[in-house]
Amino acid sequence: MPADLNDYFNKRKPSGNDGDKEPKINFKAPKLPSGFGKFGTLAYIIIAIIAVLVITQPFVVINSGEVGIKATAGKYEPNPLQPGFHFFVPFIQKVIVVDTRVRLINYTSGEDMGESVQKSFQGSGAGIIRKNSISVLDARNLPVSIDITVQYRLNPENAPQTIASWGLSWESKIVDPVVRDVVRSIAGKYTAEELPTKRNEIATQIDDSIRKDIDAQPNRPVELLAVQLREIILPEKVKEQIERVQIAKQEAERTKYEVERANQEALKKAALAEGTAKAAIIEAKGKADAVKIEADAQAYANKEVAKSLDENLLSLKQIETQGKFNEALRDNTDAKIFLTPGGAVPNIWVDTKDKAKQSSATQR
Repeated sequence: MPADLNDYFNKRKPSGNDGDKEPKINFKAPKLPSGFGKFGTLAYIIIAIIAVLVITQPFVVINSGEVGIKATAGKYEPNPLQPGFHFFVPFIQKVIVVDTRVRLINYTSGEDMGESVQKSFQGSGAGIIRKNSISVLDARNLPVSIDITVQYRLNPENAPQTIASWGLSWESKIVDPVVRDVVRSIAGKYTAEELPTKRNEIATQIDDSIRKDIDAQPNRPVELLAVQLREIILPEKVKEQIERVQIAKQEAERTKYEVERANQEALKKAALAEGTAKAAIIEAKGKADAVKIEADAQAYANKEVAKSLDENLLSLKQIETQGKFNEALRDNTDAKIFLTPGGAVPNIWVDTKDKAKQSSATQR
């Protein structure tokens, strides 16, 4: 209120006829700060702007792991807003904040598995969607359930196009149908008995096929990080049959092992016997060779000795022998000795006094 109004209210007197008995009113106007009239309009404008900012909030803060999609008059801008502080025009523009961190769809039939996986991912702030196991009909139309976990994230560069095409529920329209279709298509080629035995092969095929189908989507809306085949749940009858087959295989393997072991033992004994026989043969051959060598040596020696004998040598040997007998007769005068010449050494007969004791000796 202008300052001159103070004087106006202070000087104002009640009006009316002289006969009126209107009471006198003493009215005093509030004292306003000096200079308020000059800056009053500006203050009102500032307060109004602050109120509008508080009500409309024409700004947004985008955190790490998120991107913003600005829409002007309902049309999404192609370039996403990166983490930071951003302004927009209220009522004309709006910003949709979407999460680009790792997300997870956990197909499982066990509550404990879902809870444990969820706890492990909550620490990193990742979004988790839990769904029931994927039901599959095997090659013989037997029902089988498969537990699988898929890790993925929204492609931040193409987030505006993805949200414009698929909406905010993009993962239920892109990831989930592809995963279910691929798992059913691949697992349905095998019988229930083959699924556990070819688990690694099936897991590789599922991973490759899901990755191929996801990457084939226009603008590559999703980045597939990992696909993990956790469990194959078979019908009870199939489980029992597989267990029986496994037991039979184990028994056959055990029997085969025992037969192989017996064969090895037999081969070992045969090898030992053969070795012993060969050793005996070698030993006998060695002895025979030694005897032969000795006989050959003796024959050679006799032959060489025979070559060296002549009449003079024989006469000399006879004379030497006769000399020895002559010496013996000196000591035994009663002995009768008959010397019969013949060969290299003569035959000698000794006749002692005791007729019962006669002997003959031949020396060569």
